[in-house]
Amino acid sequence: MSDIKKSDLPPRLLGFVEGLENLIGQDEPHIVEQGSILLSDLVAHDDWLPQSASLPDPQYYRQYLLYRDPAARFSVVSFVWGPGQSTPIHDHTVWGLIGLLRGAEISQDYRRNTSGVLEKAGTPQRLETGVVTAVSPSLGDIHQVFNAYNDRVSIGIHVYGADIGAVDRSVFTTDGKIKPFRSGYANAT
Repeated sequence: MSDIKKSDLPPRLLGFVEGLENLIGQDEPHIVEQGSILLSDLVAHDDWLPQSASLPDPQYYRQYLLYRDPAARFSVVSFVWGPGQSTPIHDHTVWGLIGLLRGAEISQDYRRNTSGVLEKAGTPQRLETGVVTAVSPSLGDIHQVFNAYNDRVSIGIHVYGADIGAVDRSVFTTDGKIKPFRSGYANAT
């Protein structure tokens, strides 16, 4: 897939990308704190996401690449949920920010118990339009996510501290089995 040029980005997304570029290289807590503010401003406006990056699939959620830093220091994707769709339990291995542009997501965190088995950690978190949250190995990195709606599409804007489509990650079963995967992008050519 060829890289998306900054000059081709919608103005709101370009402003977000340039703001994030100014944070990269600082420590993770600062990137998460300040990046969350930038992402909150971006998802407060629903007038910039290209139609081509908001198309659901009838069977599977889709992840569309919106921008990848040329040095793969971060990536920005739209995560499009068809009605009732969900992810498997999975990790990220890098810091990430999730902001809801449309609809709502439900995220259930998981932690390993002393036997190494995954267990639900806390109650599910409902992320409504405009809400931003973070994930990372230091904050909690294993979760399962669902479209909160069975009758409509939801769209999140996800930002990760790497080219997330190319990162070696894992999906998990609750009995501790691990399967490696790379997510890729729905708009890969």
